[in-house]
Amino acid sequence: MRTLLNFSLCATAVAILAINGNAQQPAAQAKAKAPTPPMSFFITSVGNGKGANLGGLAGGDAHCQMLATAAGAGDRTWHAYLSTQARNGQAAVNARDRIGTGPWHNQKGQEVAADLATLHGDTAEQARVGNNILKARALTEKGGTVNGVGDTPNTHDMMTGSTTDGRAYTDATDHTCGNWTSEAADGIAQLGHFDRNGGGVSWNSAHPSRGCSQPNLVATGGAGLFYCFAIGPR
Repeated sequence: MRTLLNFSLCATAVAILAINGNAQQPAAQAKAKAPTPPMSFFITSVGNGKGANLGGLAGGDAHCQMLATAAGAGDRTWHAYLSTQARNGQAAVNARDRIGTGPWHNQKGQEVAADLATLHGDTAEQARVGNNILKARALTEKGGTVNGVGDTPNTHDMMTGSTTDGRAYTDATDHTCGNWTSEAADGIAQLGHFDRNGGGVSWNSAHPSRGCSQPNLVATGGAGLFYCFAIGPR
């Protein structure tokens, strides 16, 4: 009788374990099959070869769209992370106001920022935690890494024309190479360091360039590259 009882208890226990195991399988399978988020952020793998003369914001956006399309992500609308200043009767444009609301993911589906506040560190806590725009995650549209401090050549300078909070400068100095229309030897483009290294830790506003031409961007530590963000489906 005791043997029968023990057998019955064992059978019941096995049945419960089987039920629990089967109940957990769909959840585990659902988690395993969760789709990789589509790319919604990248660093341009190449510039347009004209230094900071991108053809204005429209030209920067078109360059982002072209690279994204070549990488199979042309079904989304892409904008360049660039600010412009108030000039010639035109209002200023803030980079942060033209890139959507997030979240943003790189070519491998890794999150670089959840929202605008996290991206820019709008609160003390968000600034402390920081975004994930770092060398390991700030990838090109092809999924490649960009040269940073310690690499040859170092191309970690990203053109933004922005303050650290992602907005346009309001002083009289031109920080955008004529709102991204100049490739002159002189002039200034405000730059960020995507690798958070090399005398400036800000991803979007570390220091000015030596000029607007391609050679002077290279001499400063860049290659005429910039950030692209998807703002939604086309």
